[in-house]
Amino acid sequence: MRIILFFAAITLCLSSCTPPAEYAAIDGMTQGTTYHIVVEKSPGLDAGKLRQDIETLFSRVDNSLSIYNDSSVISRINGNRSDLTDSLFREVFRLSSLVSEQSGGLFDITVGPLVKAWGFGPDALKRFDESMLDSLQALVGMEKLKLEGERIVKADPDMFIDINAIAQGYTVDLVIDLLVRQGIRECLAEVGGEVRTLGDKRGAGWHVGIDKPTDGNFLPGDDMTAKVRLDNRALATSGNYRKFYVEDGIKYSHTIDPRSGYPVRHTLLSATVTAPTAAEADAWATVCMVAGLEEATAFIESYDFLDGYLIFSGENGEMSSWISDGLKRLIKEK
Repeated sequence: MRIILFFAAITLCLSSCTPPAEYAAIDGMTQGTTYHIVVEKSPGLDAGKLRQDIETLFSRVDNSLSIYNDSSVISRINGNRSDLTDSLFREVFRLSSLVSEQSGGLFDITVGPLVKAWGFGPDALKRFDESMLDSLQALVGMEKLKLEGERIVKADPDMFIDINAIAQGYTVDLVIDLLVRQGIRECLAEVGGEVRTLGDKRGAGWHVGIDKPTDGNFLPGDDMTAKVRLDNRALATSGNYRKFYVEDGIKYSHTIDPRSGYPVRHTLLSATVTAPTAAEADAWATVCMVAGLEEATAFIESYDFLDGYLIFSGENGEMSSWISDGLKRLIKEK
């Protein structure tokens, strides 16, 4: 009995004397938005060097996937100055094709001409001309893009590829891959509101806020409706409360339905999706916003790798929510 108590006392002492984990934060700007990365400090961690590596990664992504960078791989493809891709473009294309297939075409990286025509993105038009709708929709459709080796083939040279609905999530995944290669196992990476975590913060859990989808709520985390515990998983939110304009009393959102060619108009205000990777979460949050409440809930319930928190406008205009069963136990309402 004395021996047992002796070892128990040692175990208790070791447990209580273990110092709490410390974390380093790396923040900055990328892709026209903010990024926030938290990593557990470990012996030999050089936060300055890690920041440099992350910034180098962001530069690589910008030079590949940014439609705002005229010399990027995707801009050269859109401008028909080249058909040559790189590894980042090819990976995003394959991921986009998969989600497009799974969603029945609701996720479509070729909606760029419609997005621009409705007044969003670079070189946006000032006013939509409905007489252009048929010709614009002729440029839309993932089936009109083919990846042949390292080259992309467009069915029409006027097609415009826009991967903004998955790019930030994919960037988060690249950051996580970088951290893993450097031996980091407890971390959180966030770019523009898309988040992914590794580990469970030594049992404390990683907690991420879900923004309230109210017009004028431009700062992520400024006005939240709930918090979710997010361990070893990714989360992304899509909504129409930050990118929109009002004309003649009608609100036009940046989310375009590739089926109709028009901005979506339904009761779904925001869609928060959790998935194994941030790219998946990012893309599926967009799918939900295109689909609307009923289709979005059906998608989330159909795929076991997805969970969701959907906020919509009720019959009397009040905010209501739908939460998938897998997410309910991890949600803390505000």
